[in-house]
Amino acid sequence: MDELRAVATFVRAAELGSFNRAAEAQSTTPQAVSKTIRQLEQHLGVRLFHRSTRKSTLTEEGQRLLESVKPGLDGLVGALSKARSAAQDDQGVVRITAPGAVGRKVLMPLLAEFQQRYPLIQFELLLSEGFSDIVDERIDVGFRAGNPPDLQVIGRMLFPVQQIVCATPAYLAQHGAPGSIAELQSHRCTAYRQPGSGRAMPWEFEVDGSTVFQHMPTVLCSNDPEADMHAVLAGMGIGQVDSINAAAPLRSGELVPLLVSTVSERMGLHLYYPQRADMPGRVRRFIDFAVERLQGSTVFSVPGAELAGYAGIAR
Repeated sequence: MDELRAVATFVRAAELGSFNRAAEAQSTTPQAVSKTIRQLEQHLGVRLFHRSTRKSTLTEEGQRLLESVKPGLDGLVGALSKARSAAQDDQGVVRITAPGAVGRKVLMPLLAEFQQRYPLIQFELLLSEGFSDIVDERIDVGFRAGNPPDLQVIGRMLFPVQQIVCATPAYLAQHGAPGSIAELQSHRCTAYRQPGSGRAMPWEFEVDGSTVFQHMPTVLCSNDPEADMHAVLAGMGIGQVDSINAAAPLRSGELVPLLVSTVSERMGLHLYYPQRADMPGRVRRFIDFAVERLQGSTVFSVPGAELAGYAGIAR
């Protein structure tokens, strides 16, 4: 016997005082209601209704059962209704994970614009340079700069993340500009240390259609991409800075791009989320909004002709 269904039928019949009315409310027959109540009585070993040809009234045991189960049943019905409406309503929490620079530079303006449209939707933003397990951490949407996420999630590449060698005008005035990848070995350089492995990442270049990796002599190695950028901005040396961090200072003239013909665009900013059919409406709306705003964007990547112009190269 389906106990929950039987109790719900019992409560409806008790409230309406009639098996016929309970049947109408549940879109079933009086015979089916009577059978369900009889099965519940047999299951509990007590009589719940005094029955007559015209109406049904509760026994003392039935009244006690009604008083015991109705508050809980009402709470359950309310919770189910709230969960059902959450798939459609524009309210609730969306949990997002992203690297620090992506969260601060890319997502914060996006979240602000989204909340102007949907003010009852709140966000929890978890910033981490590592790759979050979105299932274990109950994440709705993740953003990742670098390689595509694994095959256990649904992913979308939004825009390329370039690796741009750059330096300040002051550094170049003092030390000169390298004319080749090989000449970088004689310069002061910075590097990014991977949080997972703890090893300094080699710089990467696009040469004749292939990706070439090269370790550089470093004066500073940091596990934070924004710290790496600020070291370059402070004139400590030449750095290979990702375009999410580098785009604004390149456009303002604070940084100058170098070796622009070798810029790698192998990596990208990826949006990813769990594979599930019961996605809340608020999450689907945010995913669609993020894709609409960010896919193909050049705010955080610099087109080749623009990059060459900042380097003073005619194209």
